[in-house]
Amino acid sequence: MSLSSLSSLSDDETTSRSSRKNEEKLNGFEKYDDNQFLSRFRVSKDTVLYLESLFGKEIAPLTKRNRALKPRDQILIALRFYATGSYQKVIGDIFHVEQVTVHRVVHKVTAAIAKLSCNFIKMPDSQERIEVANDFYSIAGFPRILGAIDCTHIKINSPGGYQAETFRNRKGFFSLNVQIVCDAKLCIRNVVARWPGSVHDSTIYNDSPLCAQFERGDYANFVLLGDSGYPCRHYLLTPLLNPNTIAEEAYNRAQVASRNPIERLFGVLKCRFPSLHNGLGVNVKNIPPIIVACAVLHNIALSRQGNIIVEEDTLNSVEEIQTDETIHEGNQNFVVRSSIINTHFTY
Repeated sequence: MSLSSLSSLSDDETTSRSSRKNEEKLNGFEKYDDNQFLSRFRVSKDTVLYLESLFGKEIAPLTKRNRALKPRDQILIALRFYATGSYQKVIGDIFHVEQVTVHRVVHKVTAAIAKLSCNFIKMPDSQERIEVANDFYSIAGFPRILGAIDCTHIKINSPGGYQAETFRNRKGFFSLNVQIVCDAKLCIRNVVARWPGSVHDSTIYNDSPLCAQFERGDYANFVLLGDSGYPCRHYLLTPLLNPNTIAEEAYNRAQVASRNPIERLFGVLKCRFPSLHNGLGVNVKNIPPIIVACAVLHNIALSRQGNIIVEEDTLNSVEEIQTDETIHEGNQNFVVRSSIINTHFTY
């Protein structure tokens, strides 16, 4: 069953069917110890309580009926969906609720978490920028970096209709192409999650508010690092395609090493929420809020738990899809890149 739009959510989530009447609801807090809980729900119990404090009242049922799902139970259902991407009926069987209830709860909780993005996904402000740049500098001596940028593909089912093929990427499957900027500590600083899989990374960036902000000079002389799928600009530095000197080779090595956090971030994010790796089989219009919600949860967990979930079998299965064609260097602005090569990588 495909999920309906966010606007059609029910205010009264219950385990209402008579066939479930006598079944005991799953109490994840009591059933699982801390490690088991983290493995199943991908965030700690403390983080769940924190989420409940942020928007519990917003998702609370309007009635006091016996079988009404409490906010904490709704959060756990949504987290289990993000952690597995399982069919809603399977998740409903685990929690002893109907599929239609899972369907509504996932969207209600997703909407509540995604609304927090303005608080938890932000580019560094003027006070943070030096700290972020220093973190990047400690990797390979590359100066003034505010973030590493790249795109990753999230598998989806064919959306159908005359525009379906726009979602088929160069690897042949349907996806959304999601742009993310992260810092050296793998905190997500910016996310754009609405473009079909066939759209080039540079197109997504050029159309983004972040591009306009850098063009306007909002981030002073700080820069982003991108791969060769992006055009080189004075604020978006890419590798040289054909380094000819020792300094240019040193620049390329430092650029690649300093860009590594975004590649790691994709692996970590998809390990924390395997549904992003395995694919989301819901209506395509409902997938962007789920991606944003997972990004928000990642940042919250990173700041509160300080741990990064890496399960070897999952990590080994994560294979990033390189869909970008190289942007050939033409009449671009290489002044900043040349200056950095001359001042930081010439020995």
